[in-house]
Amino acid sequence: KMTGESDLSIKEAFQRAQKGHNNKAKLVASLKNTYNKLEDKTLFHEEFIQYLKHAMIVYKREPAVENVIEFVSRFSTSFHTPSAEGGEEEDEEEDENPFLSYMFNFLLESHKANSHAVRFRVCQLINKLLGSMAENAQIDDDLFDGIHQAMLVRVTDKFPNVRIQASLAMARLQEPQNHQCPTVNAYLLILENDSNPEVRRAVLSCIAPSSLTLPKILKRTRDVKESVRKLAYQVLSDKVHIRALSIAQRVSLLQQGLHDAVVQVRLLPAWLNLLQGDVLELLHKLDVENCSQTALDTLTALFTHTPQDQLLHHRLQLDDRMLVPAGSLSCESVLYWRALCEFVKTKGDEGEEMLEKLLPEAATFAEYLYGYMKCVPVLSEEQKGDFAQLELVMTKEFISQQLIHLTGCLDTNEEGGRKRVVAVLQEMLVLPQTPPSLVSLLTEKLLTLIPDDHRRIQTVAEVISEVREPIVIRQPLDENENRRKQVKLAEVKVGILEAKQALEECISNQEFNRAAELKDSITDLENLRNNILQEENTQQDDKETETRIEKTDPETLLRCLTMCVELLKQMNIKTRIGPTMSAILSSLILPSISNAQPAVRNMAVVCLGTCALHSKDLVNTHLVLLLQIAQLDEAKIRISALRSVIDLLLLYGFTLLSERPSPAPQTSHSPANQEDQEKGEEPEEGSSTAQSILMMLSDFLDSEVSELRTETAEGLAKLMYSGRISSAKLLSRLVLLWYNPVTEDDTRLRHCLGVFFQLYARESRAHQECVEECFLPTLQTLLNAPATSPLAEVDVTNVAELLVELTRPSSLIKPGDTQEVCVHDYLAVRVCGEMLKDPSAPEVRLYAKVLNSLELSADGNTTRDLVTLLQQVTQVHYTGTVLTTTPGDPVTTPGDPVTTPGDPVTTPGDPVTTPGDPVTTPGDPVTTSGDPVTTSYTGTVLTTTPGDPVTTSYTGTVLTTTQHLVTLLQHNTW
Repeated sequence: KMTGESDLSIKEAFQRAQKGHNNKAKLVASLKNTYNKLEDKTLFHEEFIQYLKHAMIVYKREPAVENVIEFVSRFSTSFHTPSAEGGEEEDEEEDENPFLSYMFNFLLESHKANSHAVRFRVCQLINKLLGSMAENAQIDDDLFDGIHQAMLVRVTDKFPNVRIQASLAMARLQEPQNHQCPTVNAYLLILENDSNPEVRRAVLSCIAPSSLTLPKILKRTRDVKESVRKLAYQVLSDKVHIRALSIAQRVSLLQQGLHDAVVQVRLLPAWLNLLQGDVLELLHKLDVENCSQTALDTLTALFTHTPQDQLLHHRLQLDDRMLVPAGSLSCESVLYWRALCEFVKTKGDEGEEMLEKLLPEAATFAEYLYGYMKCVPVLSEEQKGDFAQLELVMTKEFISQQLIHLTGCLDTNEEGGRKRVVAVLQEMLVLPQTPPSLVSLLTEKLLTLIPDDHRRIQTVAEVISEVREPIVIRQPLDENENRRKQVKLAEVKVGILEAKQALEECISNQEFNRAAELKDSITDLENLRNNILQEENTQQDDKETETRIEKTDPETLLRCLTMCVELLKQMNIKTRIGPTMSAILSSLILPSISNAQPAVRNMAVVCLGTCALHSKDLVNTHLVLLLQIAQLDEAKIRISALRSVIDLLLLYGFTLLSERPSPAPQTSHSPANQEDQEKGEEPEEGSSTAQSILMMLSDFLDSEVSELRTETAEGLAKLMYSGRISSAKLLSRLVLLWYNPVTEDDTRLRHCLGVFFQLYARESRAHQECVEECFLPTLQTLLNAPATSPLAEVDVTNVAELLVELTRPSSLIKPGDTQEVCVHDYLAVRVCGEMLKDPSAPEVRLYAKVLNSLELSADGNTTRDLVTLLQQVTQVHYTGTVLTTTPGDPVTTPGDPVTTPGDPVTTPGDPVTTPGDPVTTPGDPVTTSGDPVTTSYTGTVLTTTPGDPVTTSYTGTVLTTTQHLVTLLQHNTW
């Protein structure tokens, strides 16, 4: 039995180290004892390295080899003793550990070895040696620089495992506070550019967070590999304090992490631990006013991982009425209250019991909400310039908004409580101090409590009437005020008489300038007299009067239109436009269309478009107006009008348009837009209304306003997917728009079209036929694009591959009979015909690749026809150099000899001739009687005369085809 103090040979130590069950510490102690007894340690060093080399040439992570590497690292660092303070001991450090220095020097000499196994083991050993050294270990500066330079080279090694070990080895060499540190810069470069995810993970695990490295670590939370994202969140939760992150960074991390299925919820517990478990403090760190949805998602995630019996152990300070005192309400506490109540409500019956401990009765809460809303101040224009007051009002608005959301958690089954909540919501909508930002939410909650559409319409109409025509109480003038008015009137009359006398004197004295001034003065005094008399006539002295005054200011109109929009949203689509809604339409919505304020016009357009969804008559009456707005108004309003038009077309289709005259909207009439686009449910080609709308939409795809362009593309995608239109030209426009570099930054457009293409093509055979029809026009547009066009940058091959994949028969959701002719068969004919049109065109090579990737049907007749077609495409007459021939086998097409039978075998370099023709030179075309030369060809001769073998290969030749094949291709028939 080996003891720690017994002598041990190097060979025996290495043999025992390979076995995992051996105690490494005892092995190290035994071999160290042997080493210490030697006076000359040179032979020991050399022998030790010799045995180590056997392990270093093994690349595979064999357990025996890993055990040896572990043993070597332990033994090499076992000579190091922690240094005490003092310069002398530091100077002696190098002499006290010559073996470690020898080991490092050997590894540094070996790191450039040709064998990737040796390079891997060198980096692994350096990593383990540095990792096994004590925290206060010191090494020579030259040795440090040598290790540093070697590892900087190895992090660029072509083998990922070598780069991983080199990255790990540099962990103790980095200087986080030094922005010029080569290690830190190397780490940043690897994180940004290394293609191997395991290398990026290795760097993430050892990089030290700092102001320089933190942005790169944050970027890895959006890495394409799940494992890297998970580690990035782990590093942030373990090494980065929440205070080191900006509010925007905290919110971004939570938004990404909570919606990433593979990222476990580790960051939140870590942050809560740093904040002593204070959830409200965590919310404060997130600025909930500006990112309420992220805060709600965060709280939901916390509640999900909280045991149900601990959910009510909250930090809310509820009073005896089960309410948070108004003085204690803050943005964080009210959002926590709302999130907890909404989460508990999802728990069914058990949740209903828990809600009773979180919320009061409906009527009590309604009064509480009304009391708080009445206290929200209304700022004047001057006060709005005071940031402190503005911030206070915004905070109160946010709290009010969360309290309104809480009404959705109330128990409104009891009739009295529900009626009180409805009444309070109505009163708040009428209150002048109710912020405009809350009108939409208040209306939504109000209508949720009213199940019947007719009652909803009546309720909203009443509220609108109260807001637009509030009751104004006129007070009678008191005696003193009346007396003052009489005195004022007498003074004005006297002034008029005096001015008239002075005017007569000026005229008689011929002072005409003075006379003109007096005349103006008399006019002003008479106007003032008339105003005073009019006030006296309208004044009712006996009693107070109640008068309704119609308000037409933009704020009032916008408030009323917002309520209309919410009403129309919640109305059933089958509910028709009755008298009440018609009155609102004529008195509020239509007059607001021409309002000077863009916000009012925009809301009115939304209302009009939504109303039209409930009535075909409104479509016929106001469609022209919506089309004009879509072309002539501001961008935001145009987009709203466009959405309305798209929605109407989706609901009613183009058949409705055939019943009305053409609106002839203003559009550009470029040749590219003169499209014959009606199929399916569209009216006949003569319908100018449908044509005009489609031309307008086509124009919008070229708009410089990205939002309008995106909305148009999305609308066309919906119309095509729903079958309302089927147009290969419009589909081609969408494909080109998707690939156009101009839309590179338009994420919504790219995502929408990317999803649409896949769903559209997989839906039906008819859709695939539409894609097939747009194949050649799309490619030709790209191939013919001028160099100055953005389309010139598009990879045409990639576009072709996409369209081929979209038309693949196997990708259909419901594949048809595999024996019938499929879309790819038709596409093959089109491509062959295009190749035969211009044999010398550069795109012929692209078309050949397309043919090779098609998925053709198993139909026998179709296959034979395609084989015949392809044979005709590949049969050749050519002038060039004969590379190989077989005696007696002429290279011909059926009936058209190039050489005559019996001619001697030509040798390389001899020209090919036809009987009686002079010898042609390489590159001259050879044609046969009646067969036009249609294309050029580079490759191998595939066919000769029937029954003859393939006899030659050639370069630079001319294809021919027969007239019946040209006819076949022109008519696209089999």
